[in-house]
Amino acid sequence: MRIFAALFWTFAKVGLFTFGGGYAMLALIEDACVGKRGWISHDEMMDMTVVAESTPGPIAINCATYAGWRQAGVMGAVAATVGMVLPSFLVIFFLAGFLKNWLEIPWVAHAFQGIRIAVAFLILDAGVAMLKRTPKKTLPLGVMAASFMIPLTGALAGVHVSSVVLMVASGIFSLAYFGVTRYRKKGGEK
Repeated sequence: MRIFAALFWTFAKVGLFTFGGGYAMLALIEDACVGKRGWISHDEMMDMTVVAESTPGPIAINCATYAGWRQAGVMGAVAATVGMVLPSFLVIFFLAGFLKNWLEIPWVAHAFQGIRIAVAFLILDAGVAMLKRTPKKTLPLGVMAASFMIPLTGALAGVHVSSVVLMVASGIFSLAYFGVTRYRKKGGEK
């Protein structure tokens, strides 16, 4: 029973105190699940992030669900997911009627501008943490660099680059590279 409460409260804190959506939450999820609790390893966090990004639904909720399931099965997944969703739902539910009026107050509008900057740094922090744990091989670093530069260049040029197309292309390229290197290691044998 303690694990369910721990999962709920851990993810409730992440859900309550993180602005900026799922990518901004990744750094806090990693700190809670890998650093403080030891529920998953750094490698599992990377794999979980990739799978959560590739599946339907918000990335932070997918990560919470996986971490909860990993610790305590289906009920752990439910506890972690509810913990992640409930704080945001309650805040939005109670503030929705007032939010438009709040954003017209100059100091609130300026505070949200500052929060946007903090969110950008949280997302960057999650990216840097993943980069540090990426195997120091040419292919993963090349795929990562291309996956960063293509959307950045497209955004600067005013051209939208689909993240789905980018992920599928990266996956196909990585699988092809894996197949070729495996074929070469076996001396050309199948």
